[in-house]
Amino acid sequence: MREILRIQGGQCGNQIGAKFWEVVCVEHGIDPTGKYQGDSDLQLERINVYYNEASCGRYVPRAVLMDLEPGTMDSIRSGTYDQIFRPDNFVFGQSGVDVKNERDFCFFSSFFAF
Repeated sequence: MREILRIQGGQCGNQIGAKFWEVVCVEHGIDPTGKYQGDSDLQLERINVYYNEASCGRYVPRAVLMDLEPGTMDSIRSGTYDQIFRPDNFVFGQSGVDVKNERDFCFFSSFFAF
């Protein structure tokens, strides 16, 4: 079986990615807490393509969400589907990229090998 790791980067990538996970959760019958609430065996048939099943029965997206500033991550962590992600899915800096933060950007660029 295939397993997909979704990597989301930046404000746009994370906003689109958040909507993606909402749609995939609905398609697979996953509620905002990560529990299966569906009514069809077809919803579970390929659920492991996008999700890992935790020991408590929750489904956790196989994803890495990264950004140079925490603002977008904060909006995802306070959104409707905030509970489906593990805290270690989030990778973010403390400030955005501009001239005064060029040093931070160089660090993250080499760290993530853009």
